[in-house]
Amino acid sequence: MTVEWRGKPVWIVNRTPEMIERTEALEVDRLADPDSSVPQQPAYIEGYMRSIKPEIGVLVGICTHLGCSPLFKPEPDAEGVGTTNWPGGFFCPCHGSRFDLAGRVFTNVPAPTNLVVPPYRFDSDEIIVVGEDKETA
Repeated sequence: MTVEWRGKPVWIVNRTPEMIERTEALEVDRLADPDSSVPQQPAYIEGYMRSIKPEIGVLVGICTHLGCSPLFKPEPDAEGVGTTNWPGGFFCPCHGSRFDLAGRVFTNVPAPTNLVVPPYRFDSDEIIVVGEDKETA
């Protein structure tokens, strides 16, 4: 699902247990910033899935290279992503940047940082409020 926040697309991604397993098993040396050291997410977003709940991803859908919109390619070994052993994730067709299912950028691609995780909170099990932290609600 795509929603809009501050004029930007925000993806709400339902990640299956198998998608979470593939992301967790990804070799960290394939990622430029596997621990999300560059602050592209609120401080309360921790862990390899970069989300409050591992099964729900919330990411700004804009490549951190030049602002194109990556494609969602969740299936393993998807065609057209410019690499072998693809674990699933996001591929930017403009310049070839690749991100895993948590929005972490792969090494040796033009994008310098992970996809942005906006501030968000769960209002209920069915409602996510983008743009507000739990602490400020």
